[in-house]
Amino acid sequence: MRALPHPATDDIELTEVLRALSDPVRLEAVARLAAEGEMTCGDVGRNLGVHKSTASHHFRALREAGVVMTKQDGRQKLMSLRRDDLDARFPGLLDSVLSAAHATV
Repeated sequence: MRALPHPATDDIELTEVLRALSDPVRLEAVARLAAEGEMTCGDVGRNLGVHKSTASHHFRALREAGVVMTKQDGRQKLMSLRRDDLDARFPGLLDSVLSAAHATV
């Protein structure tokens, strides 16, 4: 299993996390991961309403911001939320954002 580059926990920046979560497609992907746990990128991307290449762009933005962890397993990429890392850096942020997003649905 090959790991893709991710920022270290101490290098996750609040502005980058908020920028990544400000997009509705990325926020929906994060909400799915929060509800379901680790998923393949294909499963996360299903029903997001964007093309596969656009979904890949959004997933990369989430990974580079430190919001998700993506690892490659053969031909599949598995994605999971970096909840522990985000809670360590910014306590309560993820829960607040997800609660606010859920309230507006």
